[in-house]
Amino acid sequence: MRYFRVGYFVSAWFVLGCFQNNAPDPEIVRQTVETVLSKQVTAWNDGDLEGFMAGYWHSDSLRFVSGGNVSYGWQTSLEHYERGYPDKAAMGTLRFGETDIDVLSQDAALVFGKWLLTKENDQPWGYFTLLFCKTDEGWRIVHDHTSSAKLEEEN
Repeated sequence: MRYFRVGYFVSAWFVLGCFQNNAPDPEIVRQTVETVLSKQVTAWNDGDLEGFMAGYWHSDSLRFVSGGNVSYGWQTSLEHYERGYPDKAAMGTLRFGETDIDVLSQDAALVFGKWLLTKENDQPWGYFTLLFCKTDEGWRIVHDHTSSAKLEEEN
């Protein structure tokens, strides 16, 4: 009986140790996701839509929701951006703010934030909710739900 208890204790310790070692370090996940977002902002501001799209899962299963429309696929999303932002002037300067990253598991994080474009005559903005998953490509956005609005002019 004594050997059973010792064996049980050692087995439990080993199993718990495995789970602890596989548990995500939330700070590392947050930093990784922030890096992806930062690279997206840099690419956007350089006029590089494909570089911006590098933060998204390169899959037909990528889901993008915006303006009451749902679309699927990396290529479809890229084409949508290319139609809406045909040149650097149309793209303006992108900023993200109010970013909140919730680590859901070692393979998933939920990001909420605000986006703002500064253009010559316009400042569209909105909020986004992104589901990041750890894929074979690294941490990528697999689901994007983005709203948009316009800054109201002061009277």
